[in-house]
Amino acid sequence: MTTKAGPHWEWIVLAAAGSMVITMGARQSIGLFVAPLDLATGLGLAKISLALAIGQFMWGFAQPIAGAVADRYGPGRMIGIGLVMLVIGNILTPFMTSLPGLSFTIGVLAAGGAGCASYSVLMGAVGRRLAPEKRGPASGLVGAGGSLGQFIFAPLMGAIITGWGWQAAMWVCAAIVACALPLAFVLRAPPSSTPGLPLPQFLANMGKATRSAMGDRSYLLLHASFFTCGFHIAFLVTHLPGEIGLCGLPPSVASWSLAIIGLSNVVGSLLSGWCIGRYLSKHVLFAMYASRALLILIYLASPKTDVTFYIFAAGLGLTWLATVPPTAMMVNKLFGTRYLSTLVGLTLLSHQIGAFFGAWLGGLVFTATGTYTWMWYIDIALAGTAALLNIPIREPKSPPVEAAA
Repeated sequence: MTTKAGPHWEWIVLAAAGSMVITMGARQSIGLFVAPLDLATGLGLAKISLALAIGQFMWGFAQPIAGAVADRYGPGRMIGIGLVMLVIGNILTPFMTSLPGLSFTIGVLAAGGAGCASYSVLMGAVGRRLAPEKRGPASGLVGAGGSLGQFIFAPLMGAIITGWGWQAAMWVCAAIVACALPLAFVLRAPPSSTPGLPLPQFLANMGKATRSAMGDRSYLLLHASFFTCGFHIAFLVTHLPGEIGLCGLPPSVASWSLAIIGLSNVVGSLLSGWCIGRYLSKHVLFAMYASRALLILIYLASPKTDVTFYIFAAGLGLTWLATVPPTAMMVNKLFGTRYLSTLVGLTLLSHQIGAFFGAWLGGLVFTATGTYTWMWYIDIALAGTAALLNIPIREPKSPPVEAAA
């Protein structure tokens, strides 16, 4: 049963957006640490890329699990656990000098914690507290929070790395994340929304809903297109600073490029929320993925100057994380809100399996060829494929009517 927003639903939306500012800001600035980690540990780009790729996967792996816990017990405690894990991961990372150590702190603790306090839980929290006509703009606002976090964190982390070292940047990031813990209390479930079913029955119902969704062709197509989205974003957030360095440009260009992506995606996420309130979400996704392929083609044909990267970053940012609101809205329209966090979490798992390969293959391709050229070609092909996969999706005009629990 969908619980309507209470008199203070605005605070729920703002708290969810604030949590996204912190968790996604910390995650999306990770590419700035690749070169310092390589220098400090001597592990090489391929091994560090593998540790970051494990983090990409764990962020997605945590989403359906965290979503299922939030569907049963409410989002507040899951968000709190995730933020604590993220803090511990950032504190411990500077003490790690091996691949297993970095894989545990960056890959399991930090990324898994960020996943527990991210889209599946937050979109579900907002979706259940709002009337259907408000969900699109609200999800756009939550998505914009993640982009604003990238805009804030990227130049901040870049400046701290340059001035005080990457270890200090990790610890400052941990302190900022710790300050977000009160948001978990704001986002706790109201007593009236606590599910009354016994846990075994709840799990049985959730399993039935999940099996039904995984047998739906439209849901599987959504998974496939979101896989390619994850590949694209993880490759860029991990290796764009390296691409900029190959062009002979200073690290500040990388920091500001990531920041511009975040700022541009604030606009893109808000625009995405507006569009899905007026157009079919699958058409919005088609336009986003197709624009990515075109933008990369333009980038490859352009001179590699700082201005080129800033323009490229601004274009990328318009669709960067703006694909999440229409994807979540599509899941809502197909299956309703009862298990929304779980089902959105599963799509994000597919997204992050793609992200694993985007981050890891970027390092392998560069190690083998000394350039990212082939990765750009693969990215173009996958973006075009993702656009086409959205065309045959069956999208209802409104969510299904849900029975009382």
